[in-house]
Amino acid sequence: MTVLGTEPAKRKRASSQRSLETRARILDTAERLFARDGFEGTSIRDIATAAEVPVALVNFHGGAKEDLYFTIVARRADTLARHRLEALEAVKASGDPLSLRAVLDCFIRPYLDLAATGGEQWTAYARLIAQVSSDERWRPISERCFDPTAKLFMDELAALHPEADPQCVAGAFVFSISAMLSLATSRWRIEALAGAPPQSAPPLDSWADFLIGFCESGFRAGLETNAPRNR
Repeated sequence: MTVLGTEPAKRKRASSQRSLETRARILDTAERLFARDGFEGTSIRDIATAAEVPVALVNFHGGAKEDLYFTIVARRADTLARHRLEALEAVKASGDPLSLRAVLDCFIRPYLDLAATGGEQWTAYARLIAQVSSDERWRPISERCFDPTAKLFMDELAALHPEADPQCVAGAFVFSISAMLSLATSRWRIEALAGAPPQSAPPLDSWADFLIGFCESGFRAGLETNAPRNR
């Protein structure tokens, strides 16, 4: 005998779970396709076909293509920000003096760790961040998803170098981010130029110390140079 109201509740919960699973599949699929083919090269129909759902369901869960793209970028941004801020707080709590290398490490290493160990979706996300960071039309996405955390790190860097031109600090930080994104998305070029066999690249996170040292040295050199000005 079924208690009145029990069975409908079960159906409702099951339906909700299916809806969540469908939404996750759509977003994961869109993430991979946007990362591989770019915004222009990916259609809503492509996503629906790859996710094995009707086009209407992609629209229902993601909205217009621009809205879906924002959702894809935004959904992992909080996780990335949390890892970076937790790393920074851990360094501060250790009692050791905060250094340029430590700040850069707290910003760069969490990204590489997630991209290297987070599976296929985090690898795709690395390429999405590179797309957003290299195209000014996505500036609103950067401002909402990444700038709040980036500005906190910028403040730490500026506090370490109060005499430095703010333009130099910003430039050195952006160039460091560009190097990080280049490693995450174009590591195959390193292996190609080094003459290494295809598919022989070491793990992404094994480059962390090299990259952070590179960025630290470049940062220091940049601060010794006057920032370019409008003429």
